[in-house]
Amino acid sequence: MSVSTAAADQSLCTPLPVLGRDVTVPLVTGGEVTYAALDYAASAPALQRVWDDVAAYAPYYGSVHRGAGYLSQLSTDLFENARGTVAEFLGCRAGDQVVFTRSTTDSLNLLARAIPAGCQVFVFETEHHASLLPWQHAHVTYLDAPRTPGQAVEILERALAGRDPYGPALVCVTGASNVTGELWPVRELAAAAHAHGARIVLDAAQLAPHHPVSVTDLDVDWIAFSGHKLYAPFGSGVLAGRADWLQAAEPYLAGGGASRKVTRREDGGVAVEWHESAARHEAGSPNVIGAYAIAAACKALTEAGWDTLVAREQHLIAKVRAGLAEVPEVRVLSLFGDDAPRVGVLSFVVDGWNSSHFAAALSAEYGIGVRDGLFCAHPLVRTLLGTDPGTQGECGAPEAAPGEKSLNAIRVSFGAGTPDEHVDRFVNAVRELVRDGAKWQYRTEEGRCVPAV
Repeated sequence: MSVSTAAADQSLCTPLPVLGRDVTVPLVTGGEVTYAALDYAASAPALQRVWDDVAAYAPYYGSVHRGAGYLSQLSTDLFENARGTVAEFLGCRAGDQVVFTRSTTDSLNLLARAIPAGCQVFVFETEHHASLLPWQHAHVTYLDAPRTPGQAVEILERALAGRDPYGPALVCVTGASNVTGELWPVRELAAAAHAHGARIVLDAAQLAPHHPVSVTDLDVDWIAFSGHKLYAPFGSGVLAGRADWLQAAEPYLAGGGASRKVTRREDGGVAVEWHESAARHEAGSPNVIGAYAIAAACKALTEAGWDTLVAREQHLIAKVRAGLAEVPEVRVLSLFGDDAPRVGVLSFVVDGWNSSHFAAALSAEYGIGVRDGLFCAHPLVRTLLGTDPGTQGECGAPEAAPGEKSLNAIRVSFGAGTPDEHVDRFVNAVRELVRDGAKWQYRTEEGRCVPAV
């Protein structure tokens, strides 16, 4: 191997520094081990770079937009510059707005409040609840789960062909599944939507931390994502895209910041003139730390280089898939098939195991954190598992005791901060648990599978 090739391989295998990488946790069998955080799809750890940037700014924190003092002016500049950084990160068009929210869920609920009267909404049943449920007060059409990317486009085109051609319409679609990690044909779906006079919003919660995402390149109308999945877990999210529907809608929240002018009317009431900028939907004191953290994460990922980040993640995905393929009892869940491109998110079930029991054993006996349940995507997981859609269940909660039939799945997820050792330990733990069984007894307590004391 040449020196340059060796250097490239070393670079490929170097994770980005994240908080918690040296945290140790106790094992129920005795001793401690470095925690293997493999639940990135729920919340990714903060990048060290993000934490350092936030810590450097924290002493200068002040109120934004309305303060005359130096710290307020500094904080305002940081907040608005963060908006610009996010717009650049997302490849926004001239005239697009970047609205800071609490999360992807908040972003999509904001957009749901802003759609015009009579808007028809089209959403696949495979969506996370954050993008499946906000449209309850609209005329919504739920589309069946496709089994290929091409079929997804065909299903959408058929549905759009039958809509009212004169009214507004919106398509909501994920970029990468939070259950299977599979990439969706966003550009093709956007083309289908626009061909039928509809707009499209992209749920990029699972895509943005793993791949470059561009409003312009994908030709979508809006993008929504969360900071806590983008290595900036400070309670902030983003809705970015076209301004017209947002400007025409009543503010998502009424209050200070959203209002430009408030006067008393002659009849004793109050007249309000709302902002037309992103501030229209950012009433109250904004989460400056959260917005600044998202901008810091956008810069860190961009500077690290997407080609390197994607290549390294594909290296980890290949390791996990190869390891699980060696265990016949493991079935990896997929809509589009084994060859479908994906991000670092995989869900699976293990023959003879309750999924909550298996996840509990990974944690208690190996110090590995994964997730079990229906992942707030109940219709999709039940489609993949072939279970009764009427069966009750909660996000992440077990539906059976250890040893009983499992109606859940297990999800392992990772990203830019995951070292190879964590993935190797996970694969070895799965192999050992299936071969040898758990070393400890477990019981269900308050809806969770826990080690019996």
